[in-house]
Amino acid sequence: MLTSHPAPTSPPAGAGAPPPDEPRAVAPPDAPTHHTTGHVLLVGAPGPRRDRLTRTLTATGHTVRHAPPGGLVHHVGQAPPDAVVALDPGDPAAPPGDGPAAPRPALDLVRELRTAPAGRALPLIVVGAADVAAVLRHGADDCVPEASAPAELAARIEAKLRRVPVPVEHLLLDPRTGLYSHRHFRAELDRELRRPEAGRSGGALAVVAVAEMAALETRLGPRVRREVAERLAGVAERLGAACDRFGWDEDGQLLMLLPGVDEDTARRALERFATTVAGTRFVVADEHVRLTPAIGWLPLTACPDADRGPRLAADAATEALRHRDLRPVRHAAWMRGAEHRRPRRTLGSLLRPPLSALSPALSLLLGVGVPYVLYRQTHALGWELGSAMYWVVVAGLVLSALLIVVECLFSLDAPARPERPGTPYPPASAVIAAYLPNEAATLVETVESFLRLEYPGELEIVLAYNTPHPLPVEDTLREIARRDPRLVLLPVAGSTSKAQNVNAAVSRVRGEFVGIFDADHHPAPTAFRDAWHWLSNGYDVVQGHCVIRNGDSSRIARLVAVEFEAIYAVSHPGRARLYGFGLFGGSNGFWRTDLLARTRMHGSMLTEDIDATLRALGEGARFAVDRTLISRELAPTTATALWNQRTRWAQGWLQVTLAHLWRALRSPVFTARQKLGLFVLLGWREVQPWLTLQILPVLLYACWRAGGPTHLDWAVPVGVLATLLTLSAGPVQALFARRLAVPEIRRRTPWFWFYLAASTVLYSHFKNIVARQSHLKEALGDRQWRVTPRAVSRAAARR
Repeated sequence: MLTSHPAPTSPPAGAGAPPPDEPRAVAPPDAPTHHTTGHVLLVGAPGPRRDRLTRTLTATGHTVRHAPPGGLVHHVGQAPPDAVVALDPGDPAAPPGDGPAAPRPALDLVRELRTAPAGRALPLIVVGAADVAAVLRHGADDCVPEASAPAELAARIEAKLRRVPVPVEHLLLDPRTGLYSHRHFRAELDRELRRPEAGRSGGALAVVAVAEMAALETRLGPRVRREVAERLAGVAERLGAACDRFGWDEDGQLLMLLPGVDEDTARRALERFATTVAGTRFVVADEHVRLTPAIGWLPLTACPDADRGPRLAADAATEALRHRDLRPVRHAAWMRGAEHRRPRRTLGSLLRPPLSALSPALSLLLGVGVPYVLYRQTHALGWELGSAMYWVVVAGLVLSALLIVVECLFSLDAPARPERPGTPYPPASAVIAAYLPNEAATLVETVESFLRLEYPGELEIVLAYNTPHPLPVEDTLREIARRDPRLVLLPVAGSTSKAQNVNAAVSRVRGEFVGIFDADHHPAPTAFRDAWHWLSNGYDVVQGHCVIRNGDSSRIARLVAVEFEAIYAVSHPGRARLYGFGLFGGSNGFWRTDLLARTRMHGSMLTEDIDATLRALGEGARFAVDRTLISRELAPTTATALWNQRTRWAQGWLQVTLAHLWRALRSPVFTARQKLGLFVLLGWREVQPWLTLQILPVLLYACWRAGGPTHLDWAVPVGVLATLLTLSAGPVQALFARRLAVPEIRRRTPWFWFYLAASTVLYSHFKNIVARQSHLKEALGDRQWRVTPRAVSRAAARR
């Protein structure tokens, strides 16, 4: 303990008379004689410990004033002291607390002082802190054990008083991080804005928020903001981006000034910066963390002044925080005001619903009526466009049928999964993206199936979900998580898509690889073990085989069950073998965590998983397809649910084609074989639904030219052969699907006969109609996500 001796009858020279209720003190034998060296505010509850410390401070020449815990801010505001000495109100012999719920009274004192404007720059020494590291990290300048000698305490206080603290915001550059303070960054921005237009070429201002900042600050203290800003600025400097001035604002967000660049260059530089940050594991306060940057920006031409510009960029950063998809968000006027703002409704948005409802009629008008009129008009000009289109349509139908047959043949020779892992099984993570309340009925059953998985290494199950209001299922999930710590519940506030849920989880996971699943998926027990066999042998992503588990529910479900075998057992492996790359990477897709962290999923894309796959392939990622990597899911059970699901899929494929096809064809990353595959999978699939529809205007034109349908020769050999070949593609695919299907589906022979009949007569036309409808929806800007209803399986319903 800090020792003292009985007080003399008069105070030490220059100390002044103490108040009647405070003890008098004499200098201990080892304390030097001092005159008053400073005004110290001693924070602590009345009692023997405070009395002893008071005598020590007074004896070493300090004027002492007292403040109780909780009243610190009031006393500092009334009469700011030269230094604050805080007595940890906890038990000095107690060990540091474990976990966030452990009591940390000293931390409360530090936070109380540092949150007060008048207390941010005051020297603060904590006496008797149980957790010294945490106290220093949260803002204390020094810590002293209660057993320290009085001379040491006095020397530490004097050292702090001699080096007068200057708040970082008053310095031009933070000496630790090299960042401009907010005030000086505004001055730099103002100088840039005041340049004559002739001497200023473009430029941009960006604000970088970090999605994990609140959690980091709660765990590691407020100083972590400066450390994170320093790490982010270091990444930007290493990239050699167009940014040459960095600062940080009052909220600890990184400020970036990019002078002399156009908007496209600024956006690309910010995208590269965000991707690099997300793919890096940082050491912050001695912890390894993954950060998700959310960037808001605006061009300097749209920056009103140095005060409002950073606020506008911060509004855009708030919008970027909602998505966590690493895409910089350019400020727009509708972002001002409350959170989660949306653009005002325009005339186009008002007309969109009725036009979308009329899209089937519009597709017939555009696909049949307009071409028929065009063929007649060109005929009047002496051009036989209609006759030429007949051969184009025939060639297109034959080509589509041949591609299906070739894919079937190549699926027989799909690469087998490596028998052994290349490295030992690492920690793994499963991310279940749930959309409540739509999937509440299936969620508990799904979680229980994940907890039964067999994996040799550590496995965590992260349930990332969004809900508009509390639901009873959440209580059940919390009880399961309490029983089994492998389950981690991650509510994602404000989320409106699966992409946002996955993005929120990816920076939280601990596994070296991640499996992504919808809320109705039940992976096979060995799924994660089998996936690692691919990922540890040179692959970055592996897509498994999704199997329908509720085929007994309805005819629609049975149709989808066989169709999934045609897709996952035949088409996906056949295409991967034929073109040299796999595709999809969504539900039952396994990613290396570092790749997924820097790729993320974009919520604006209706098929966010295919979009993420194309972006990863563009970086050179290797993608495998394994039809033996099984996960069972639920199929739509009604025609309406199937229509909505397939419309979303078709529109999502169109979005991916528009975003990636032209760029991929020009990319040096892809081989000629892969570019051919991308053209077929993206380009041809969008042309083919409209090309098949051309048979109607071509036939109408031929009938018009011949003088009626009775004068037309319908038995043209080429046309008949093309028709037969086209019709045979469906049965061939169904036969291959039955041969390669999982046993539980293969033994359902009637299902395959039903699929064969339906796909030949109706279902293929249904999918083409859906594709054309989705094209019109995208053209009208109708990108509403219609959630597919999830019905529980019969077995689950019985339970």
